Parts: sequence; structure tokens; C-alpha cells
Amino acid sequence: MLLDQMGISVADLLQATGVRPTVPTFVEYVPVVQAAVGPGSRKVYGTYWRKAVERWGDRRLDEVTPTDVETLMRQVQDSALRRRNFRGGHSAAEHLIGALRCLYKRAVADGLISASEDPAQKVAKPHRPTSTRTALADDRLAELVTMAGTSGNDPELDSLIIRFHIETACRRGGLLQLRPVDLDKQQCLVMLREKGESFRWQPVSPTLMRFLQHHVDERGVGERAPLLRYRDGKPVGRRRYDGLWARLGGVLPWVATQQVSAHWLRHTTLTWVERVYGYGVALAYAGHAESPNDAGTTARYVKASQQEVATALSGLTGESHPLALPELDT
Repeated sequence: MLLDQMGISVADLLQATGVRPTVPTFVEYVPVVQAAVGPGSRKVYGTYWRKAVERWGDRRLDEVTPTDVETLMRQVQDSALRRRNFRGGHSAAEHLIGALRCLYKRAVADGLISASEDPAQKVAKPHRPTSTRTALADDRLAELVTMAGTSGNDPELDSLIIRFHIETACRRGGLLQLRPVDLDKQQCLVMLREKGESFRWQPVSPTLMRFLQHHVDERGVGERAPLLRYRDGKPVGRRRYDGLWARLGGVLPWVATQQVSAHWLRHTTLTWVERVYGYGVALAYAGHAESPNDAGTTARYVKASQQEVATALSGLTGESHPLALPELDT
């Protein structure tokens, strides 16, 4: 009676072989996953899939244990590249777990293993440290704009980069992937292509739109080619950003000390928008409005700045406050 209620016959049970496909090795399956995921995942996870192949290449997916995964995670964390902004290798460890979860999730979907056999899900991702990025004070932002436009071998290009990020609060990829065909000159809109293969129209000022069009006309950019160009016509890449911020750090010590980058401009703009026009506008300005889970993401961008904390401290320790302390003799 139970089999009848489930729609299963005794013949069905007798015909079931229970044989699962042979579980592939890492060296066999990693190329399959790399071909199936998008370019963003390949870029982020490719390094860590190679590490998995180096460590477990001839082992089947079901032969790796959670202890094996955690051991590799600790080794990746300990050997992470130590730049000036090194924060204990947490990002490398997090990306390794993410890469393995992506691989095993596809193996489960392909019927190669069961969800309970996924060792990556049994290892917790390391806690992500709180970001040190924050909104820049007005005078600091003015210093950046001034130095970008008066130093380097192409001040016009650097001024365009800084101005674009301040106005749009876009990520670096949003500007690097911008094309002349993405400019709606009549309505002063630009099409931004950012992470997660997202697309959105972002308003810009008439001044910035004229600046962009002048750049296109002067440097001979094709309609569907990357807009940002050097004077010789070559497209600008990520190395220009690295050089720009290294140069700014050389003339503005606080830039080097705090490891300021273009992403700080995104924090600066979104914080100002949130303070003046409210959280909902900041949510849309950031490009987070499509997903309900992105509300918390925007909150990380509009946290209190150091200038606001300092202002609060000034009020706390002022003469009129009950906690005011007497001045020390010098």
C-alpha cells in the first residue's frame, strides 16, 4: 500500500541498479567546472582550483575529507601574499573554501556525489575582517582631485578616472568596461557593467558627459571598444589604477598609510548620498536595489566616517559636556 501511494512498483525497485557514475578525480573534474562557470568565477577561483589539483590531482572527489580541506585552507592562509594591506590571509582562505564549494556543488548537481558527501560544506569560512575603507573627508577628497589633475604623465586621463568614480560610485570594472556606445548623451546616462554580470544606467553630470565625449573624440575610440585610452590609443587597464594610487601615495602620505584606492571613492559618494538623500537613494545609487539581500551590503558602505567620529568626540569632550576633562598643563 505504501508503494502504491508513492507511485512505485516492485518492478521499479527490482530494475533499479543503484549504480552511481564513477567519481572523477580533481585533475579530471576541475576543467569541467572551469568550462561551466562564468568569467568572474574563473578569475576569482581559478588560482584555488589549481592549488586543489596540485594537492589532490589524482584523488577522487569523494576521497577528500573535511580535515584535508581545512588543512589546505590553513596552508593557503599562511602562504598568502603579504602586501602592505595584508590582514592575515583571511581573504585567500575564504576564496579557497568558496572555490571548493563551487566545485562540489556542481558535482552534487551532476549526481557524482551526494550533498552529505561534500567536505567543503563541513568547513566554516574564516571570519571576514571589518573593512578599513571609509568615506573621505571633504579636504582629503579635494587633495586627491587636485593632485590627480596636476601630476603624472597624463593628468587629463587621471582626472577623468577620479571624476567618474566620484560621480557614479562605480567599481573599477564599471569604468574599464565602459564603451562609447554606452553613453546616452541626451539624457546624461552611462551604462555600467559590473560584477555579477550586472547592467545599470547611471546618471552623470553634463560636465562629465562632455569630458567623456572629448576623451572619445581626442583619442579615437571605436564605438564598441573600451572607452578609456592612453594618448597613443592603447586601452587602459588595471595597472593604470595601480600606478595612479602609488603616485598619489607618494605625494599624499595619508593615501599610502591608509592604502586608499578607487573603492574609497565609492564609499565617499554613497555615504554622502545616504546622509543627504536617505538610505533608499543610496541603495539604488550603489546598484544594490535589485536584491533584498543587498540592504546589508549598502550599510557597509555608509558607515560613520572618521570625520564624523572625530566630530562626535569633539562634542563629547567639549566644555559644555558633563564628561569634559580639564586641560593638561603643557
